[in-house]
Amino acid sequence: MIDVRTYYKHTRFDYRVIWDRTGVPALHFGYYDAHADKHANALNNMNRAMAERAGICAGERVLDAGCGVGNAAFWLTDYVGARVTGLSIVPEQIVDARRYAARRKGPSPDFVVGDFLNIPFVDDHFDVVWACESFCHATDKGQFFREAFRVLRPGGRLIIADYVRAGRPLADEQEALLRDWLRPQAIRDIGTEAEYRSYAGEAGFSSFTAADITPNVRVSLRNLHNLCKKWLLPGRIFLALGIVNDVRFRNVIASIRQYEALQMGAWRYGMMCGVKEALTPPPTKTVAPNSAHTPL
Repeated sequence: MIDVRTYYKHTRFDYRVIWDRTGVPALHFGYYDAHADKHANALNNMNRAMAERAGICAGERVLDAGCGVGNAAFWLTDYVGARVTGLSIVPEQIVDARRYAARRKGPSPDFVVGDFLNIPFVDDHFDVVWACESFCHATDKGQFFREAFRVLRPGGRLIIADYVRAGRPLADEQEALLRDWLRPQAIRDIGTEAEYRSYAGEAGFSSFTAADITPNVRVSLRNLHNLCKKWLLPGRIFLALGIVNDVRFRNVIASIRQYEALQMGAWRYGMMCGVKEALTPPPTKTVAPNSAHTPL
């Protein structure tokens, strides 16, 4: 299976030119509802939906775990007033995010190269850990939950928007479609909601909620599928001519298989939130009246 760094290094141009054609530096799908019915707005609307679900407030520290080129980090800084640190294992993404940041006026997020399975921050540092379509790349998903829990302060929240298996195992045709989608995009596997709940509980999260938001994301998924179908024949020609490599061509096919797997009921798109229980202050001790006690 291809690794995450190689995948995003080779598909960097395609994401920028095809998906980021509206000027929104996002690598994720859009969230369509009454707030947004066009591609660019829907990309930012995903940030709004996640921020509302997590209850993010101005001044809170947010770790964008798998930040891509910075879309969510910039949005949270500008529209919520959060203090955001973007983390990515892909150096080229951090280069691009810092380039976007350099063009801005006003406050900007910090961007750091690092692995969210070994987060380079101390315990109890963040109010929110945010993961939008990055958690899927975790080779050890239980470790992701443990690391998120470790760096969250008591009362902190983990918010995830990502792919969820419909079950395990699935029918052979469904499993084949998942493999043809996931492996070329550096995703070893995706888990079921029950598996994610188990990871969250084992890590220590006191609550874990999950919502199926496939209806809100389906338009974006279908748009990518249709776009890739148009690029399939030119892609074969470009591959034969050496204009694109196998990583980029297989990414086109994977995006087609992703939507086919959705249509076959193999997976859904979920938004999940875990809470690290706040510390309960010790009860206040009262001193019983004592006639021998001399008041100060």
